Order: sequence, then structure tokens, then C-alpha cells
Amino acid sequence: MAGEQEFDLVIRGERILTTAGIAAREVGVLDGAIRAIEPLGNGLRGRRAIELAPDETLIPGLVDTHVHVNEPGRTEWEGFASATRAAAAGGVTTILDMPLNSIPPTVNVAALEEKRAAAREQAFVDVGFWGGAIPGNLGDLRPLHDEGVFGFKCFLLHSGVDEFPPLDADEMEKDMAELKGFDSVMIVHAEDSRSIERAPHAEGDQYSRFLASRPRGAENVAIAEVIERARWTGARAHILHLSSSDALPMLASAKRDGVRITVETCPHYLTLLAEEIPNGATAFKCCPPIREASNRELLWQGLEDGIIDCIVSDHSPCTVDLRTWRTATSAWPGAASPRCSLGCR
Repeated sequence: MAGEQEFDLVIRGERILTTAGIAAREVGVLDGAIRAIEPLGNGLRGRRAIELAPDETLIPGLVDTHVHVNEPGRTEWEGFASATRAAAAGGVTTILDMPLNSIPPTVNVAALEEKRAAAREQAFVDVGFWGGAIPGNLGDLRPLHDEGVFGFKCFLLHSGVDEFPPLDADEMEKDMAELKGFDSVMIVHAEDSRSIERAPHAEGDQYSRFLASRPRGAENVAIAEVIERARWTGARAHILHLSSSDALPMLASAKRDGVRITVETCPHYLTLLAEEIPNGATAFKCCPPIREASNRELLWQGLEDGIIDCIVSDHSPCTVDLRTWRTATSAWPGAASPRCSLGCR
């Protein structure tokens, strides 16, 4: 019986989030896992106890499936020790690390082992890994899956780092067909390179020019491509960091049709507004960009309607010199905190 054993930790509070909603409960933790949840007053015994204030709420640890840690290779941008400490401080107890920005990128088993070795003695939270899908590594996808990666990321335009080149749509389809064989998932940075090449160039420090350089149409075209390739192959696909609300109707339609597609967005798209971003404020730069107020409200509606499946940080830090004293064109698109979640790449 839970009341007869002693736990390592007992947490008591009037506001404990459970599957039944917020309730007054006692939570017993033993060997790092929750072993009991009882009504407040049941008297669970623990070697240590935490009594929550009446206005404090206990919630489960958050899982952030979109984090760029950058170690090894670009550890000066940020490594596992810093990233996972910040995650823990913000209530994030599990992160999934993206395959690019580290050197080497996680596109084969040897690179995955380097990642794991770097994280093993430094992580303050649970860490999982995405693999990468790039031109020429089709034969590495199954071995990476067998070694435990959660799925595979690809770009449909330049990723921002030369060591992680993009796939074209036909290459992505071929990789999707491979992933279908072992029911893995392709997660896609969905912006169309041709649309961006034809868009106005983002010169100077005006945010409006940067926004015009990454139009909604670039997302819409790429997302339509992902939907159809997922439809044709039967593979699972996931749209990363959705910022264009225009894409919501076709995503809803694809889901109704049985296409195996999911989609995420980020806190910065749900809270910030293009109309309020000052010129020269490169801390707000992300790709795809923060858009207008009307777009934001439609994203919220997409979340409420269940078209958008999850919210993630897309944490993507870098060194200070890559963010400051630069134009909207040259500044690195990311910010250093999985809690403030301004990163996007």
C-alpha cells in the first residue's frame, strides 16, 4: 500500500495537475519516478517533503522535441551542460536534440555515438536524438533508427550550415518510402527555396523587409509538397515550426483524408507580432519569421481546433557576435533559452 511505504520525496499541494484536472493531492516519488498520487491528507511518508503554497501548481515535466544543443563542434554556441540546466530550470525534463549545428551532424551512427558521448556526463534532464536526412545517406537511416533516433529531419532549402545540405522533394519522397518500412517519421523544415529566391531581398535592418523575404507562400508550397509525398508513400511526416496560418486548411484536409501528418508551432509565433518588432532587433529573427497579428490569431485557432498538434521551443542559440551588430540578413536566427523560446532554425 502507498501509505505504508516511505518515499524519497512527498509533494503536497492544493493544486496538483492530474489526468482528472487540478486537484488537492499528495505525490510520492521513489527512485526518480512517481509511485503514488493520493488525496491531500492521506499522509504519505517521505524522507523529504515539499509543501506547496496555495497559489503554486505542480505540473508534469515538459517535453521539448525541438532543441539545437550544438555539441560537439559548435559547443561555444552552447553545449549539453548549459542547455539541459536551462531546460531543467524551466520545467523541461526531456529534450530531443536536432541533428544539425553540431559537427559532425547526426547523419550516421558514428556521429550519433559522438553526440551521446558528449551528453552522457553532462545532461541534467533526459535527452533523446533526432537523425538527419541529407543527400546520400539513405543507407544510414535504418541503422540510425535501430540505434534509437526518434525520426529524421530534413530541410527543403539551405539549412544555414553547409554540413547539413537540403533534400529536394524527390529525394525526400525516396527517404520517406524508406522510413515507411520501419514506421519512422520525417520531420521537415518546410520552406520552398524557389519561392524565397524570388522574394524581395532582406536588405538593411527593417523587419518588414525581412518578413517579405520569407513569405507565407514559401511555407505553403513546401507544406503542400510534404503532404502529397506523405500521401503517396504512406509514411509519417511532421511539419516543423509552422508560422503560416494559410497552411492550416490543407493540413486539416490532409488529416481528414488519413494522411499521416502532424504539425508543431512555437511560443514566439503564438505570442509575438511582426507589427511590434523594432527595426534592427535581431533577437526576434527566426526562420520562418514571426508574422502579423491576424496570422497569430489563426494559429491559436488552429491549436484549439487540433490541427496543430504541439508547441515546441525550436531553441537555437549562438554566440553573441552572430546575433548583435548585424543586419536582418546576416544575423543568426536563434536565441539562447529553451524557456524564452525565441530560437528558430
